[in-house]
Amino acid sequence: MSVFLHPPGLLGVRVDRATATLPQTATGSIFTVSGGRIILTGIIGQVTTALGATATSMNLVHTPTVGTVADITGPAVVTSDEVGTLYGISGLITDSFSNNLPPTSALASLPARPLLLAVGNIGLKTDANDTGSVKWHLTYWPFDVGASVAAA
Repeated sequence: MSVFLHPPGLLGVRVDRATATLPQTATGSIFTVSGGRIILTGIIGQVTTALGATATSMNLVHTPTVGTVADITGPAVVTSDEVGTLYGISGLITDSFSNNLPPTSALASLPARPLLLAVGNIGLKTDANDTGSVKWHLTYWPFDVGASVAAA
């Protein structure tokens, strides 16, 4: 874990998750929030192994330790996304990943509106069995003393 310093401290602490295959018609945890609430300032995914031709949508969800599961993003179609494709979030819960550009694009957005997340898991949910791998990077500021994030 390191403080993301470009621009100096703007996005807070950065946590990296190694590349992993997509969950298969399921939700897989990618980060764990513990010790208190956090302010999510960014989350970026990058395709490291091309996604297959199976029609697939995915979105990010937050599963709090206490409370109800909530979508962080709306579902986005990720069928056949190529290596290097980036996924980002706008900060608006109803928006899908910011990969609305052509899948060859290497652009993603950081949230215009940071999100406050309670203790729990941040997960990636898919609606199909598909091949491919994505690595993830998350930035945050602790909202409560002792709050932290770790790759799941």
